[in-house]
Amino acid sequence: MFKQLKINLPFVEALQSMPKYAKFLKDLLKRKEKIVELSNIPLTGGCSAVVLNKLPEKLTDPSTFTIPCLFRGAVTPAHALADLGASINLISFSLYERLGLGELTPTRMSLSLADRSVKYPRGIVENLLVKVDKFVFPVDFVVLDMEADERVPIILGRPFLRTTKAIIDVFDGKISLRASDEIVTFEIGRVMQHPGVGEGVIDELDEEKVEGVEEEQSDGNDELWVPETLELNEISDESNPVEIPLPLELKVLSSHLEYAFLGEKPNMPVIISSKLTEEEKVRLIEVLREHSDAIAWRLSDIKGISPTLCMHRILLEDVYKPVVQPQRRLNPNMQEVVRKEVRKLLESGLIYPISDSAWVSPTQVVPKKRGITVVLNAKNELIPSRTVTGWRMCIDYRKLNDATRKDHFPLPFIDQMLERLADQQFYCFLDGFSGNFQIPIAPEDQEKTTFTCPYGTYAYRRMPFGLCNAPATFQRCMIAIFQDMVESSMEVFMDDFSLYGSSFDQCLMNLEKMLKRCVETQLMLNWEKCHFMVTEGIVLGHKISRAGIEVDRVKIDTISQLPPPTSVKSVRSFLGHAGFYRCFIKDFSKITRPMTRLLEKDISFVFDEECLKAFEFLKEKLVSAPILVSPARVCHSSLCATPVITQSVQC
Repeated sequence: MFKQLKINLPFVEALQSMPKYAKFLKDLLKRKEKIVELSNIPLTGGCSAVVLNKLPEKLTDPSTFTIPCLFRGAVTPAHALADLGASINLISFSLYERLGLGELTPTRMSLSLADRSVKYPRGIVENLLVKVDKFVFPVDFVVLDMEADERVPIILGRPFLRTTKAIIDVFDGKISLRASDEIVTFEIGRVMQHPGVGEGVIDELDEEKVEGVEEEQSDGNDELWVPETLELNEISDESNPVEIPLPLELKVLSSHLEYAFLGEKPNMPVIISSKLTEEEKVRLIEVLREHSDAIAWRLSDIKGISPTLCMHRILLEDVYKPVVQPQRRLNPNMQEVVRKEVRKLLESGLIYPISDSAWVSPTQVVPKKRGITVVLNAKNELIPSRTVTGWRMCIDYRKLNDATRKDHFPLPFIDQMLERLADQQFYCFLDGFSGNFQIPIAPEDQEKTTFTCPYGTYAYRRMPFGLCNAPATFQRCMIAIFQDMVESSMEVFMDDFSLYGSSFDQCLMNLEKMLKRCVETQLMLNWEKCHFMVTEGIVLGHKISRAGIEVDRVKIDTISQLPPPTSVKSVRSFLGHAGFYRCFIKDFSKITRPMTRLLEKDISFVFDEECLKAFEFLKEKLVSAPILVSPARVCHSSLCATPVITQSVQC
């Protein structure tokens, strides 16, 4: 090979490079260097398996490993889950009570779960003898209040598996326990997948698997199940809502409304028009009963929209600093409001305790106020005010909102929406039940909703009120659900749904389609705020009917009683209320000009005769506001000469 090797280079360069070539040839002869083209490269076993196509067969989940355990005083064994991921042995408190397993040893232990929530056990049962087949093992159990699966209420963690010298064969689906020289083996006979509530387990199910589960639940061989005397208390599952809610308070209705009942009185009430014929009422109630899963009577009825359809995310700006705020001081009355609200949210599964979070927001209690009204002050003067009807707990998310990237999804124009709603024969005015609470929060963003109060630190599973992007998320979700119905048979503004039809049959058909969509997406409606098959109603402060668009007389009557403003703040408040109905008043800006000048900078407040004249004239115009109709209807209607409908919508 070297005799045939020729090097063609200038003599001077050869002299300069010869030591390098000499070293290269020396290493080549000693096999320290190899020519790449002639080298032999060995492959690893994994690479060889890929090249030779000798990969092992891909298998499916063998399901959970369960062990039948017999406790003192029990006749029939109970299933226990063998879990290598658990560092303790766990038993539900309800099963512990039923079995009478002795006294609990107090513990300060806290359990951190996968969702970062924290649980505090009731105590520990030490040296409890558990019989497994022919063996008896001493086991320490942590007793916890938990919503356990009735069929597998026990978790055996690594301490038990080490005590029993357990060997788990995942391929063959076997688990073997040893004591001395003896061994006992359990096999997984059928597929048994029981994911816990709220774990977000998604798995493919085919007919064969479903039939296998149904056969297991219905067969007569139940020697491994918890007997009737040991059954856990029934735990309501959000996938199985209560069909018949508790009796509810029925308030007095207007003359054009009445109650109907989808179940036995006074259960499952709904509000319908009192002007319907008996035949129409029967048809309407039949549709509502068929789709009763779309109506909620209490907070626990909310199932939650599927995360695959909509999920709220809290995306932060590129530069931000997490803020942990302390709790705020609350008086005893406010603390009671917070306690009740936190308890209600916990029972509904909307929040959960959390131990640590980079974001913590404080709890605040604000007064619930009704619409503006007029009251007498200490000087016997009429002043505008809002009546406090109660207290509401809210979370101050301002720090989090400042760091949140804003979502600019648009809301519909109110004037255009009202114009499409007017001039219909029948309406269904519907409202979502605690709308925000129906949309889940992305798991990685839930800790950002953490709030602190006198009773602990909690985070939301569902979208709370107060987040800056919550309205955009909700509107986007509703448009996605009803995209083929919006502007043709219904209008959507956040959680207010206005469904309409030119006849009873048409409106009923649209209602049935809408309710079916609600059932499919698990969107729940508030029974108390839904009015079915009415001929008029209030939408966003306006009265909608066959005649057209009118002002809400309740609000106008209140505005008409207001005394003249005495400060810049009261002027701004009055103009804000009156401006909501500016489309009903011609030359609104010209009329209000004397008062708007008082809002300018560096202008002294003097409510003179000109301002008072504009104030009274504006109230008079609001009281006598006309009915607005669509321009298209004005052009094609034979009633064009009628004064009440000669003004078009010019909002």
